[in-house]
Amino acid sequence: MTTATATRTARIGLRATPEQETVLRRAADVAHKSLTDFILDAAYQAAENTLLDQRLFMVSASQYDALMDMLDRPETDNPGLASLLSRPSVWTNK
Repeated sequence: MTTATATRTARIGLRATPEQETVLRRAADVAHKSLTDFILDAAYQAAENTLLDQRLFMVSASQYDALMDMLDRPETDNPGLASLLSRPSVWTNK
């Protein structure tokens, strides 16, 4: 994350127990970061990992082979998909 180059304009509020605050402040000190930078960096990394988990799929070798076989097959006509793609999208101005 490029916190040094980006202007921070969004505000995020949170509440913590005194014990959580103590641990966070100690960890921030050890990392030589401000509390804000430490929390933002940790939260941002956790958010990226959570989102990555939604895009990365772990499959067995046989499942991978089946997927590759399906992707390598020649395309076939799909009248339903052709009809859907020929209609104007619901979010475009009419």
